Order: sequence, then structure tokens, then C-alpha cells
Amino acid sequence: MTTRQVQVPANFETKAWKWMRYSGILLIPLVWFHLVLQDVIVGVHDINASYVALRWATRFWQAYDILLLGFAFAHGMNGLRQVLRDFVHKEQTMRVVHIVLFIVWAALTFMGAYAVIMATNSILAG
Repeated sequence: MTTRQVQVPANFETKAWKWMRYSGILLIPLVWFHLVLQDVIVGVHDINASYVALRWATRFWQAYDILLLGFAFAHGMNGLRQVLRDFVHKEQTMRVVHIVLFIVWAALTFMGAYAVIMATNSILAG
């Protein structure tokens, strides 16, 4: 049996393909731990603003939830990018789509991180 070696180009598509796999692998433990903690250990009926404020009072939980938000949203935006490739055929237009999707991802992830940090401060202060 012979094996064939293929040179994979180190372009944006290769990096996006790898990121989709890496973010998926990272999301599995993040999401499962989140679900077990919130739904099984704490219980959805016991989650209220004071529970969230106490949880987000530590930098660990803030970082955890921000990473969960960022990875999940990046994973979804990369999937949306793949779907849009079926409909956008011009290379220049696809480049603009990439830039717009990245800006939307970065802006919404930043707003989510800001909300996590500032909501905690306002709940604890008031």
C-alpha cells in the first residue's frame, strides 16, 4: 500500500477549518460543565440575579463565561461564514463578508464581556 502526501496551503480557509475544530473541542468541556453546574447542581429554579452576581463576583467565573461566549459565538460565526460561501461567489465580496463577520463577532463578544463585568459591578453596588 502506498501513501500519498498532500501539501495543505497555510491560507485563511485552512486556519478557519482548524479553528472550527479547536473551538469545538474547547466548547465541549465548557458547555458540559456549565450545563451540569447550572441545571443539575444549582437548578434552574434557584438561579436569580443575586446568584449570578455572586458567581460573577470572581474573575474566574467572569473569564469562564466570557470564554464560553467568545468560543461559542466564534464557532457559530465560522459556521455562518461557511454557509455564506455557498451563496457568495466573488472573491472580493467574500473578503468583505469575512471582515464584516469578524467585526460583528468582535463587537458582540466585547459587548457580552462588558455586560458580564459591568452587570456584576452594578448588582453588587446596588
